[in-house]
Amino acid sequence: MKPRPFKLIRVDSAEGASEALARHGEEARILAGGQSLVPMMNFRVAAPAVLVDINACTGLGGITRTGDIIRLGALTRHRETATSTLVADALPLLAMAMPHVGHLAICNRGTFGGSLAHADPAAELPACALLLDGSVVIGSLRGERRVAAADFFRGLYTTAIEPDELLLAVEFQARRPNAVFAFHELARRHGDFALAGIAASAIRVGEMLGDIAFVGFGIADRPVLLPSVARLAAGALPRLPQIAALKEALAADVEILPDNQQSPAMKAHIVAELILDALGQLSRKGTA
Repeated sequence: MKPRPFKLIRVDSAEGASEALARHGEEARILAGGQSLVPMMNFRVAAPAVLVDINACTGLGGITRTGDIIRLGALTRHRETATSTLVADALPLLAMAMPHVGHLAICNRGTFGGSLAHADPAAELPACALLLDGSVVIGSLRGERRVAAADFFRGLYTTAIEPDELLLAVEFQARRPNAVFAFHELARRHGDFALAGIAASAIRVGEMLGDIAFVGFGIADRPVLLPSVARLAAGALPRLPQIAALKEALAADVEILPDNQQSPAMKAHIVAELILDALGQLSRKGTA
């Protein structure tokens, strides 16, 4: 299938994009990498009347560090994130997740900001942004504002971005001393969206783990923090918790939604196994 007719507006600045969005409102969508939006348009799942192409915008790409803050511009391609030594050193969770983000052609075009703005609940980068307590920088003709990742994802393909706003960048605090991370997912093929996944972090001092946190993705209408699972894991260490106990804690944290491939019960079992894998990785010496 082909998309419905639309108007294409190419801009070369964030201000130009904001002006186009302010003029066209809810009829407009941003075109960056287009790896999710264009297929949805072809299947007519999405039918914007106006596309605002921001690929020529200066200042919206690149990865920079100012003090302890790492900033990824909205147009930063997945390939750039995956090969960045700065990301590998300061944000190792992203480095772990990037090999799972799409196939090669998608990684060459897809963007960091686009993944967050699209807000697919099975996508890896929104889950990482939530676990790392990222700050999403949003701009419009009214100015800039920052939204915590915990408040940014509102539901299925829904975010805090208003119709006249543009995602400009995402900012993260560089890893804390002794911070360790784990990332595990199950997908039908490597590079596909996850059937279910877990991102995890902790502070390791010697053989002890503290400040354990988990985010689940591919199980609800958005990535979700799992505080009950984290408390159970912390209380069970150094032994790993039992699968049945993990499923109970998971049920206290989130209502797992079915999809056309798995029941909630199957997803819960998969996630429990992934949590055990993540705990094992967090506990091993030398974990990033």
